[in-house]
Amino acid sequence: MRRFVLILATIFCSLALMAQGVELQEDNIDEVLSGLTLKEKASLVVGAGYKSMLAGMFGFSVPVPGAAGMTRPVPRMGIPAVVLSDGPAGVRIEPKRKGSKGSFYCTGFPIGSLLSSTWNTELVEKVGRAIGNEALEYGVDVLLAPGMNIQRNPLCGRNYEYYSEDPLLSGRIAAAYVRGVQSQGVGASVKHFAANNQETNRFWNDSRVDEDVLREIYLRNFEIVIREAQPWTVMASYNMLNGVHTQQDKWLLTDVLRDEWGYEGLVMTDWTRKRDTPAQIAAGCDLMEPGENSQINELVRKVKSGELSEEALTLCVRRVLELIVKTPTFKGYTPSLAPDLEAHALVSREAAEEGLILLKNDGGALPAAPGSVAALFGVGSYQLLAGGTGSGHVHRPYVVSLHEGLSREGITPFGPLAALYETHIKKNPPPKGLLSGMLGSPGSPELSVSEPVVRSAATEADMAIVTIARQAGEGGDRHLEDDFLLTDQERSLLEKVCEAFRARGKKVVVVLNVGGVVETASWKQLPDAILLAWQPGQEGGEALGGIISGRVCPSGRLPVTFPVDYFDLPSSANFPYNYSGKGSMTAGNGKEKEVKNVGYTVYEEGLDVGYRYYLKSDAPAVSYPFGYGLSYTSFEQSEPLCSGDTVTVTVTNTGAVAGKEVVFFKDPVLKAFGKTALLGPGESQTLVMTIDSRQ
Repeated sequence: MRRFVLILATIFCSLALMAQGVELQEDNIDEVLSGLTLKEKASLVVGAGYKSMLAGMFGFSVPVPGAAGMTRPVPRMGIPAVVLSDGPAGVRIEPKRKGSKGSFYCTGFPIGSLLSSTWNTELVEKVGRAIGNEALEYGVDVLLAPGMNIQRNPLCGRNYEYYSEDPLLSGRIAAAYVRGVQSQGVGASVKHFAANNQETNRFWNDSRVDEDVLREIYLRNFEIVIREAQPWTVMASYNMLNGVHTQQDKWLLTDVLRDEWGYEGLVMTDWTRKRDTPAQIAAGCDLMEPGENSQINELVRKVKSGELSEEALTLCVRRVLELIVKTPTFKGYTPSLAPDLEAHALVSREAAEEGLILLKNDGGALPAAPGSVAALFGVGSYQLLAGGTGSGHVHRPYVVSLHEGLSREGITPFGPLAALYETHIKKNPPPKGLLSGMLGSPGSPELSVSEPVVRSAATEADMAIVTIARQAGEGGDRHLEDDFLLTDQERSLLEKVCEAFRARGKKVVVVLNVGGVVETASWKQLPDAILLAWQPGQEGGEALGGIISGRVCPSGRLPVTFPVDYFDLPSSANFPYNYSGKGSMTAGNGKEKEVKNVGYTVYEEGLDVGYRYYLKSDAPAVSYPFGYGLSYTSFEQSEPLCSGDTVTVTVTNTGAVAGKEVVFFKDPVLKAFGKTALLGPGESQTLVMTIDSRQ
């Protein structure tokens, strides 16, 4: 009888526990797991849907309008919903909120390609700290960044988010970004894992890559960031990898990521439609985003039928809870809703200044003479493209144009020409509406400038600056005509300007305000100087003004190769460079499976990615090589001294201007890199760099 009473008491206690719930704490996850119902477990691995993302349009009541998504709460167990937001170049949330007169803008930082062009991990970590702080103060728990896929082909529409064609540079820059973000107590999410190197049909495209190539190029950068920074989360990509969707690839998500690399965090899906949810759980994908109710019901059914083990589901739930207990929301942090945007703008400017790359500077065309009058050609001179489109677009408070940046440095834009462009922009404003607001605008159309206008500017102004602008972004890849190549209109303008100004002994500078590599070999002989600005964030005009005026000495170096011709690239034929059919956002049914480079893409080039190909003796010439960049000063570097896993180089500024120098050690591929502090004339610095022995 006594034993029966004890059993009965135990049952009643268990029922009471289930009714009341155990409050989640950092040290009681096992207890919480034992108290969750099967449906609650299933709900924790399925996101809360698109409600958060669409709040700005439909007025939904959510903690952070415009955030990409949320997890689902279990209130009886003290498990809160946590907020996930896009953010490679800044936190992506709605700048306005229903019922509030305040604004919630976020700093627009330079794109990933520019950050890697700094070759400065300390600076990138500083950028990460600023972005992480804005996430914290706006109520975001996990930042869905950085994007770090290898720039396999220059036409990938999303290259602007990514760092490099080299896995070591990509991995170490990403690790610095992650350390910075997570120092603020919010999580990062490295993406898109893995071999997601094109946007065309990205939901279904099958990346076919040999394992040795995969490990040395396309996984190596992720391995570096996992080992050096332990990001809280990893985002599995949309695409298939060798016939298996990455989100349900156990070899990728468990065998390699966790068992080989020692990853301890959570894996989530990219924001995709419902797939085989039980297979994703079984593979080690812990969180389905954005999430559908049907996925919860399916998981419950599959566990009850024995087709999915509850142990596999519980393991994923454990990792979700381990993430939740680290977040500001769980710890009760109250966001200020007032991050220091002025201080962060200075960080954005610093990064832009250090990542701009001087590609050409014949005859000392730059810096410009103090007090110069500059004729600014190209819509981009007045309407700077600060960043790319899609989920990487940031709702920033302003963008400083080249026109404004030069004016602040004492270089006067030629008035009549500026008035002509400003009138054109007013008559032809950038597209507005729902999509442009969500995804970013491509800018106003280019203006046709007549020869008399060019001649007048050449007579009155001291120099010319021609801005060539290119937008790119999520959901589609770039094309050769009028994108990688100059348009006929741009080429004609450049030729007219160079002829008119050269005839009067005046210099012409080209500014490349682009999201990716463009062809330069056929026209780079025309101007006196070329400045690669990438898409430099909201302070881009200030950075350009600083470089052009000479206040800042350029120190950026290329993280990618600029080929002479697109078809010089080994990947050229295995990329949808001429595809005009449906792109990734609409090709979700898999009907294009048989189409090469749409249904599948063969990485036939193997290890010949970027500069690795050009190391071969029979490779064609390049327009600008990986690691290239000019300065206003000169440096000498000592012979590298290798000892164990380090290499030591002493750098001396032998010129007349203070500047920074990038040092990289290749044998024959990149093994180590570093960057000096600002060195005055005659000053030296010794850099001790860690060699990546696995490269």
